[in-house]
Amino acid sequence: MRTAKNAQALSDLQRVARWFFFGESGMAAAGRWEVVRKPGRKGTGGGGGPAGRKALGEANGGRGLAPPASLAASETLFELGFEKTAKKQNKEQVPPPPGRHQKKQNLAKKSPAGDTGYKQGKFRTLEDALKALDLSELQKELDKSLNMFPENPSVWVKDLAGYLNYKLQAPRSDPTLSSHPHDYPYCLVNKELRTIIKLLLSKSAGVLELFFDHCIYTMLQELDKTPGESLHGYRICIQAVMLDNPKIATANLNKYLELLRSHQNRPAKCLTIMWALGQAGFADLTEGLKVWLSIMLPVLGIRSLAPYAVASLDRLLMMHPNLTKGFGMIGPKDFFPLLDFAFVPNNSLSPSLQEQLRQLYPRLKVLAFGAKPETTLHTCFPSFLSRTTPDCPADMKQELLSCLTECLRLDPLSFSVWKQLYIKHLSQSSLLLNHFLETWDHTSKKVRKSLQETVHLFQVTNEELTVKGQHNIQDVAVCSAVCKNLLLKMKASGFPWSRLVLVLLVFTAGFLMHDIRTRGSFHASASAHVLRSSGILSASQQAWNKVSHYSVTGYSWLEANVPLYYSHVMTVLGPNLQLVWAKVNETALSVSGKCSAHLGWITDNLPRLIEWLQARLPDSVLHLVESLKELLLFLMQNYLLPAVNYIIASLENIWKLWVASCNDEGSWDCLRRQLANLTHSSWTYLQDATIAIKDWALSIISRH
Repeated sequence: MRTAKNAQALSDLQRVARWFFFGESGMAAAGRWEVVRKPGRKGTGGGGGPAGRKALGEANGGRGLAPPASLAASETLFELGFEKTAKKQNKEQVPPPPGRHQKKQNLAKKSPAGDTGYKQGKFRTLEDALKALDLSELQKELDKSLNMFPENPSVWVKDLAGYLNYKLQAPRSDPTLSSHPHDYPYCLVNKELRTIIKLLLSKSAGVLELFFDHCIYTMLQELDKTPGESLHGYRICIQAVMLDNPKIATANLNKYLELLRSHQNRPAKCLTIMWALGQAGFADLTEGLKVWLSIMLPVLGIRSLAPYAVASLDRLLMMHPNLTKGFGMIGPKDFFPLLDFAFVPNNSLSPSLQEQLRQLYPRLKVLAFGAKPETTLHTCFPSFLSRTTPDCPADMKQELLSCLTECLRLDPLSFSVWKQLYIKHLSQSSLLLNHFLETWDHTSKKVRKSLQETVHLFQVTNEELTVKGQHNIQDVAVCSAVCKNLLLKMKASGFPWSRLVLVLLVFTAGFLMHDIRTRGSFHASASAHVLRSSGILSASQQAWNKVSHYSVTGYSWLEANVPLYYSHVMTVLGPNLQLVWAKVNETALSVSGKCSAHLGWITDNLPRLIEWLQARLPDSVLHLVESLKELLLFLMQNYLLPAVNYIIASLENIWKLWVASCNDEGSWDCLRRQLANLTHSSWTYLQDATIAIKDWALSIISRH
């Protein structure tokens, strides 16, 4: 009886010690449960002995545990752990055998049997492992974990990751899974397992950040082991977390950057960290750019990590063709290192990687310039200008000059920045001025006007620098020569045809006015004599007479025949037209009734189609469509609608005037009289105006 009481007291003491040292999670951080043993016992030793267990015993039982050789098929590892503890208590009630050496031999004989009974075999592929996964058993073990630790969700998710990783033992892949799709291995998970994972993660929303850290650190620990386990279970959990909560990866990027630096001599570990953090970008472009700029951009100079960094950027931009969500993420401090990596030769990137990064550069530039480049590009102008040196590579020089031109074209403040930097960047400014000289014909008028003022100021500055002699005389001379050539180009920019035509019109009008005023009338003027002698006047009069005759004849015919034909057509075709109109209405109603369901389906799915097109179409097409839309709206609001309103108002005024002039009787005779009066008054006014202009011109000429 005393022995039973001592055993019960010892069992209670063990439980208190376990909860005191390891808390509710039961050494969850280390991934193992341990049972505190009596100091004097040395049976199997360590946390992996017969009395040791985990929150999910079967998920982690193969890691150094030594259970009994015989294991009932219906028992779970949780039951096994509690049964072993009970057996140990029962054994402690019996006095130990006299020979300790014999006990060690018996334990040594049991160990191989226990190892073989617990060893989990590897599958040939991950697909086979997922097919063999028993979801009911997984759910049962998760329910046990939830019941044992109802207020500790960190244990639930860690048990889930440990179980999946233990069961999904397949051959290891490379740390970045470069030969698989971007969502591998999560893409292989069936719907039922996804539901289980998502449901558990939703219950553990408060500890997902800690769970994400746990998965990364556990993967790094497994990489230290040889051979070590495959990491498919932890990868699936990471992808499941990142799918709905990508901001978890960017909550503390500095911590992961330090972790990456601490393992910089271990490429496999670094690539594992980069892969885990990079999963955030597949769900959200903004979070993906944060990860890439904070974690992968700093390692572009490391040859073992640069290929994956460039490949991840390529895949990120390929998955998000609509770059508008990433505007504002790439600033000058991030963009210009990328520019240098893409164009500066003989850097740490290999030629193939540099070419791949150069192909991504246009989209990176769109992200860097942002949604409103007209307000931000002047901040990038100094960095572009300082890199535009005579010694830089030709491709880079062309790109820099193009960017500088775009800055000056879109952001007017760039001219002010250029004026401030001119003296300290004479050689760079000479290259930019020479570029404008070569592309002057393609330069917009707005840029030409601002550039003209800037070049005049530069020319004055060049003269002052020449007098002082404090700067490089050669650079000053080159800038001065380019400025002179630009000024000459501005003065001789095209023949002024419009001014010439205007001068000729004014001269011709003045000559006619002087001629008519001198002769007293148009018929007596020299101009009329020249027109008569050349036959132009008679030909014009004949043409006018013919036009007037045919107009009157046509009007008379229309006035006489249109009412007759109209009445005849209405008499013959009226009933048929009414019948056709009724049939058309019936057909339209029938079609609308039958197509209402299809129209509803189209209405419901049209937003999805638009989103799909936006995700698939290139950004240039989307920008073109937006520009066309804005142009059409601008034309309609500023030109079309005012013109329509003006025409309607003018027609109403004309109609009122016509009705008033006809004594409120809108007849064809009145219209004919009005047209004749209008024609006569217009011709009279034209003659009087011509005579007045001629008299005025003759008086001016006679004075001189």
